[in-house]
Amino acid sequence: MGVSKLKKFKQTAPEVSQPSETMAGWIERYTVYLRSECHLADNTVNAYRRDLEHMKEWLDGRSPTKIRIDDLTDFAGYLKGIGLAPTSVSRHIVAIRMFYKFLQLESAIDHNPAELLLTPKVWHRVPKVLTVGQVDRFMAAPIKSDPHWIRDRAILELMYATGCRVSEISNLLMANVQLDEGYCLAEGKGSKQRMVPLGDRAIEAIRTYLTEYRPRLLGNKEPSAFPWLILSRSGHRLRREAIWELIKRCALRANVDPEISPHTLRHSFATHLLAGGADLRLIQEMLGHANIQTTQIYTQVENGKLKKIHKQFHPRS
Repeated sequence: MGVSKLKKFKQTAPEVSQPSETMAGWIERYTVYLRSECHLADNTVNAYRRDLEHMKEWLDGRSPTKIRIDDLTDFAGYLKGIGLAPTSVSRHIVAIRMFYKFLQLESAIDHNPAELLLTPKVWHRVPKVLTVGQVDRFMAAPIKSDPHWIRDRAILELMYATGCRVSEISNLLMANVQLDEGYCLAEGKGSKQRMVPLGDRAIEAIRTYLTEYRPRLLGNKEPSAFPWLILSRSGHRLRREAIWELIKRCALRANVDPEISPHTLRHSFATHLLAGGADLRLIQEMLGHANIQTTQIYTQVENGKLKKIHKQFHPRS
């Protein structure tokens, strides 16, 4: 092949990413970086990884180091086009921004195209909450004919009493539950611990579970090897998916909206505290929110309640 033909071949041949430059390879290295250097929670790392896997499929073999801002904008438009909610698109963009900062740290790119990527405006929806009456029915949903009703009732009381995330309940350690003092230590995002008070009903339900049922789940196993408060029927840590299933079953039995999730109890906890006069900063502390703006969404729930009362009773509404 002559020199001129060789030059022409190089100009027209498709660009193929080297193994170290493939999106799959970079995702693996980035995942290690998030865990070892950023110390992010596993759930957060897995969410960012899923978002980047979507981008990998869209890139279809192209190297992320060759991408420009218009490509990233096209990808954001693609996400919107397939029907993702604005919140999901925003999370993808956050993942992409962090990923390209990582590529800069690795000297894989000179300029960061993701710095110019705009986040879509997200409409903060008022969270779905249960009324106090619905909560009472929900807490009574586990009945004696259920095989694990003592444990299940303790889970529900604990979730509503503390406003903890489902992952925090699943990972809660025996050593971090102080029933005599009336509080527990929840480990939230970024492995940050916070103290959350326990109400009388939650303490009573947990005591009953600890004395009457947890020893049966543990069996002959060494207690020190199974430090979690909530155990499965095999004596291991109860998975968060099992708590989701419990919430769905109890919602149907209590005749509550079946679309609720474990987070609905967290929303209800915060809203009912606010309605009772609790300070917003204290609610922020108990929920483990880093930003007060995240907690302020619950004031919208109370404002909606006030508007409903005004419309119903005010003569000029």
